[in-house]
Parts: sequence; C-alpha cells; structure tokens
Amino acid sequence: MTTSLPRRDQPFAKGATALLLVDMQRIWLEPGLDPDHADWGPDHYFFRQTREVTIPNQVALLKAARENGVEVLHTIIQSLTEDGRDRSLDHKMTPIHIPPSLKEGLPPTELAPIGDEIMLPKTSSGVFNSTNIDYVLKNLGIRNLVVCGVLTDQCVDMTVRDGADRGYLVTCVADACAAPTPERHNGALKAFGGYCWVTDTQTVAGRFEALGREVAA
Repeated sequence: MTTSLPRRDQPFAKGATALLLVDMQRIWLEPGLDPDHADWGPDHYFFRQTREVTIPNQVALLKAARENGVEVLHTIIQSLTEDGRDRSLDHKMTPIHIPPSLKEGLPPTELAPIGDEIMLPKTSSGVFNSTNIDYVLKNLGIRNLVVCGVLTDQCVDMTVRDGADRGYLVTCVADACAAPTPERHNGALKAFGGYCWVTDTQTVAGRFEALGREVAA
C-alpha cells in the first residue's frame, strides 16, 4: 500500500500554522549591549542586516500572521533564575546568561509579543531541547511551523532540524533570518535546506493572507 506524503512547500493548513520568532532580543540586536561583541559598531554587517532587512521583514510577517489567524510564538535566551544556575552546561561554559530581570533580554518593541502570544525562555541553542514547545505546539494543533530569527547558523538551524525530526512541516523564511556574515547565513540555509522549505517573506505573508481569506469564506 502506497502512502501519499506531504510536500514541504504544500499550502499552510488553516488552524494548524504557527509563526515562531527565534531569539529576537535587544541584547543581540542593538549595538553595544552584547559584551561578547563590544567591538561591533552600528555599521557591522549583522546590525545593518537585522536593522534594514530582518526586522522589517519580521514586522511584515507578524502583521500578516496576526491579521489572519496564524498562531504566533516567540523564544528567547533567558535563564529561569537570576544567577543562572538552571542553565545548560554549554551555556555555563560559554558563558551565556540573561537573567529574567534584564530588560535588554526582551524583544524590541516592534517584535514584542502582544495579547496572549506565547514566549518561551530557553537555555540551549535548540528550543525543542530546553522548553516544552513540542508539547505546546501539539496542544495548539500545529502542523506547519514557520521559523525566522537569529542566528541562522545556530539557534535557527537547531529549531529547523529539531522541528523536522519531530514531524512538523517546517518553513524557514530566509530573508527574516540573519547571521554575523552573509557567508554564514547562506551556508546555513544550504546545509539545513533539506529539512525545510526555504522561502521569503513576501511568499509567506501571502500564504498567511490566503488563510485569512479561507476563514472569511
């Protein structure tokens, strides 16, 4: 008996589609806040790319998602405790620690959750490894997971691969992601492209709007 399998680029399903923003936090996005990159000025490629391309595209995605019944989730790197004792061993060794009280650890205003959108703190590269996102997504009835964020070759990469392994149809919005260099960004997309559908903001926003038309009909 032959089983028909879905395509990675098949139309999104109404009521079963979510947009996930990965690690869009002020500490990574605003020059001078990340102590590990104190030498990166406002004109560094990463800051220019996120300011001029990534964030505007995410704003467009959020607008289309919110207006058309698409579930919106956010994940941020944040410890559960002020001293970070709950962090993963890797984050302790690196070290990466963003306490719950650090305002710079939250998303910028234009990307912040609104209403009852879910925001999950994590202390690992992969959101599926240190949060209950799989449980949450399944409770929400999500099948199509649309991913964007930073860094393309780290936390976005892990999210895409782990999501695919758990049975989600993953879409990565390439022009709504960013890495410290274009080479790292493009290399990551090429490396994990087999786990997802790689496309752009305009295409995804159009699909979100199509879901809204379905609801209206």
